[in-house]
Amino acid sequence: TVATGHNITFESPDLCALRGSSVQFRCLYSYPEQESVKETAWFKGELINDIWKRTRLSELPSFQDRFEYRGDLQHNCSLVLHSIHSVYLIVTGLNASVHPKRVRAGDHVTLECKTKCQLPVVWFKDGQTVTKSTFQAQAEDAGKYSCAIEGHESVQSDPVVMNVWYSPLNVSVEQSGSGLLSAGSSLNLTCDSAANPAADNYTWYRRSASDSGPLIQVGSGQVLSFSSFSASDTGSYICRARNSLGENVSSGVQMKLEEANYNLFIVLGLGLTVIILFFLPLIIIWAWRRRQCNSAAPEENHSHDYENFFYPKH
Repeated sequence: TVATGHNITFESPDLCALRGSSVQFRCLYSYPEQESVKETAWFKGELINDIWKRTRLSELPSFQDRFEYRGDLQHNCSLVLHSIHSVYLIVTGLNASVHPKRVRAGDHVTLECKTKCQLPVVWFKDGQTVTKSTFQAQAEDAGKYSCAIEGHESVQSDPVVMNVWYSPLNVSVEQSGSGLLSAGSSLNLTCDSAANPAADNYTWYRRSASDSGPLIQVGSGQVLSFSSFSASDTGSYICRARNSLGENVSSGVQMKLEEANYNLFIVLGLGLTVIILFFLPLIIIWAWRRRQCNSAAPEENHSHDYENFFYPKH
């Protein structure tokens, strides 16, 4: 009760504070001019057996070192309470939620931070500040979201997980091994994609060397294996990945036999031909001259034969 001529005015009669934070009760009091103030005190009231009872804060052990009087003996009666947990004012906790609960890529999402009173809030995703509380969900928006009262960012709500569901994205094909792809080589083509839930159906297609040729289904499963790659296997390979939400295809990967070996054989063959054509005339000339020499040898020996004759003296 307040005596006649005495008034107490609160700047914000319905205070709202975050549990664990500090709050200031701003108030002013007035009294007749002929009176003076000798003492001020703050009380906590509670209802006991239908009787409203007041207790000085200084007499309550739970308030020791938790309150600070900011007023004076003139007209200011402001009080600051620290580490708010249970007083006669609205104490709020924070409860983060995501709507809708099941989010697909492209859905409009709303982040809601529930409190018992209206306080400005900020949002965090995996510890990083989020600028908007409503947005159109994409795959990269998946993560843990939490909210906090603006100015008290160190006290955050329990995180809520937002899982974004989407059909396969970034479908790609990877070839095992490296080096030249020659006839008889063994290799694997692996199809990979980003999807939630993960892709559970893969189909392989091949288009002949002509880009205008039809697509031919050549296999299924995440891995397409070749035990002995041949010329008939050449072409452009495409993978189609599918999950319960949709499907997507990779770009074509050209698979052809390496021509470097054939070019090497051609070069070696041409080189050998040039060598043969260069040395063949020399060999022919040498053989011809040798034959001439062999045929002339008997005549030369015949022209130099001598006979000895004895003529007796008479």
